[in-house]
Amino acid sequence: MNLLKDNIKHLKVKLASKSPRRKELLGKIIDNFEIISKEIEEVYPENLEISRVASYLANLKAKSYKNEAQKNELYITADTVVVYNNEVLGKPNSKKDGFNMLDKLSGNTHRVYTGVSLLLNGEISSFSEVTKVTFYELKKEEINYYLDFHRPMDKAGSYGIQDWMGFVGIKRMEGDFFNVMGLPLHRLYREIEKIISKKNE
Repeated sequence: MNLLKDNIKHLKVKLASKSPRRKELLGKIIDNFEIISKEIEEVYPENLEISRVASYLANLKAKSYKNEAQKNELYITADTVVVYNNEVLGKPNSKKDGFNMLDKLSGNTHRVYTGVSLLLNGEISSFSEVTKVTFYELKKEEINYYLDFHRPMDKAGSYGIQDWMGFVGIKRMEGDFFNVMGLPLHRLYREIEKIISKKNE
């Protein structure tokens, strides 16, 4: 029995993301949903607090669908950023860029923020989660091997916790594992239930 499925059977769910990881994760709690996407310039104010960047971008994406969203369509948008030493590490532009990112993370602790926005019937609700991740010291050949054979060019911070680097490079983690993958399922489940309950009041 899928409790969430029963609660949202009157909704058409749309995941606004090209990420195969988010598609896989959302499928763990929702059976039927549509994948959509559009190109949005991911720019945020320079003076914005680092901890709010992911939420800001997720909200920006949700707003872009506001005019086309139909009644009882639930849009889910998300953005994930890796932050080390108060610097946002996005997706690498090259192998050299990826190497530099992983070299910074090596032996250190960073934070992964995922912001999620839910658009339903003209209203947007947003939340974010943070997970602290500590890496072992990485050898240069380990970094190069990972970049050559696992090609994490589509991943913030140049790594995926669900692949080889996550298996051998992560020393400690504090927070939601799925948040690092790109979608904090535990919180998402409850936030969807919350807006459904509010809608039915």
